[in-house]
Amino acid sequence: MGWRERWREMGLPVGIGAGLAVVIFLLFQGLDLIPWVLIAAIIYATIQLGGFRSLQHKITKTVKNGGKAGVTFEDVGGQGTAKKELLEALDFLVQRDLVKKLGIRPLKGILLSGPPGTGKTMLAKAAASYTKSAFLATSGAEFIEVYAGVGAQRVRDLFRRAREMAKREENDSAIIFIDEIEVLGGKRGQTNSHLEYDQTLNQLLVEMDGMNLEEGAQVLVMAATNRVDLLDPALLRPGRFDRLVRADLPDREGRRQILEIHAQNKPFAAAVDLDAVAKESFGFSGAHLESLTNEAAILAMREGKEEVEQGHLLEAIDKVIMGEKLERRPGKEELRRVAIHEGGHALVGERLRPGLVANITITSRGGALGYVRHAPQDDMYLQTKDYLEKDIAVLLAGSVAEEVVLGCRSTGAANDFEHALATAKKMVLAGMSEAGVVSEEIIPQSRLHRMVTGIIALQEKTARAILVEDRDILEKIAAILLDRESLSGDNLRSLLARQELPAMKTSDGGDVADLDALREVAAAGAAD
Repeated sequence: MGWRERWREMGLPVGIGAGLAVVIFLLFQGLDLIPWVLIAAIIYATIQLGGFRSLQHKITKTVKNGGKAGVTFEDVGGQGTAKKELLEALDFLVQRDLVKKLGIRPLKGILLSGPPGTGKTMLAKAAASYTKSAFLATSGAEFIEVYAGVGAQRVRDLFRRAREMAKREENDSAIIFIDEIEVLGGKRGQTNSHLEYDQTLNQLLVEMDGMNLEEGAQVLVMAATNRVDLLDPALLRPGRFDRLVRADLPDREGRRQILEIHAQNKPFAAAVDLDAVAKESFGFSGAHLESLTNEAAILAMREGKEEVEQGHLLEAIDKVIMGEKLERRPGKEELRRVAIHEGGHALVGERLRPGLVANITITSRGGALGYVRHAPQDDMYLQTKDYLEKDIAVLLAGSVAEEVVLGCRSTGAANDFEHALATAKKMVLAGMSEAGVVSEEIIPQSRLHRMVTGIIALQEKTARAILVEDRDILEKIAAILLDRESLSGDNLRSLLARQELPAMKTSDGGDVADLDALREVAAAGAAD
């Protein structure tokens, strides 16, 4: 940050106040202030010009990393529908003669929406490569200042530079990409302190309306946002942002495509199964998957390996979700409680939904002392009543397991309870309770509370019945976790299939499973 920016953010309010005080004092003294006002105006204009140049510098830097950098649609994985819809819209820009012949009005704006990390910026860069257009990129936050008129001037400057760049590069089209457009294009009338936000948005609307589609370079505005609901309706009407392209989280096949793209510059071992990694990375965005492959390569480097192996990728999934392993280690009794807690989650999960568990660990990561990672057999887009009830039972199983085996619960289940209550409330508001279709705005809170706690109590009984019946298996799972710290889902299912394992006495006299026999079960294909 330069001195101008620091002066604006830190010293400007004080400077304005002091300046006004001095002006009032000098007026009372009868001095001629005209020369001083002119000097102040020159200084102010110089500072503002520096701000405009700063914006131009940022835009110029972005152009170097835009479509000319070779980002193509082949580099964007997991967004088949978004790419198809975007290519159709871009063909209006590529086939200008045919569009004009058929009397089609060219698109002026394309809005990319979706969760963070799904590749919206990459889609914009690929669009510039596909159309061979000049590419300028900026962020909505770059236009907003405390000074009236600065944002509007920057919008005008952006469109002017787009046309100049297209002419200089001998292109017949230019693409302007505005990230985080909700900052610039939020609903008008929301900020009462000043109208700078509204003036900036008004200028953007005027520029999009005033685009000359017959002569010179055709300008296409592309924008990205995570919150379409925050945008002013005037931006979304036909003739401005004509197309809304949704970039969703990738499905299983899409995740595999993204992993293949990021695996191209990394030495993956021949035995690596990307299908398995795609299955276990449910809910990951493209950015998460890029981080996953990068973290896996880092783990391989730490171990002195020349290739990235399957175990590195599976451990990287845990790291991306939960963070780095922590050096802290609970005491013996607390660690056993953690093992029983996580074993309860895993056991109930497998009984209610076979194949659900991907990995169990009592290794501390982030803010968790242990956790169970789930990998659904198929990506789910709709959740049934039965599905949600089982989710609640699995969430409650950790604390119930502590109570069944150790006689009391702990505070480690607070986060589980929070998620269970939220899921139960979702069921009620989705019409999955005895009350039928209800609205949160009109239902009495006392009744909502009774229905939610009723669902929770019923699923707690389900979890308790499973854990009481399978208490011996639960303790065997805990023994493995205490010995090895982690257990893969496949080995958990092998353990459940065997049911009976030889018992032995530990040094403190407790009954646990024969660890040698357990290691034999857990050794084959263990993810740790």
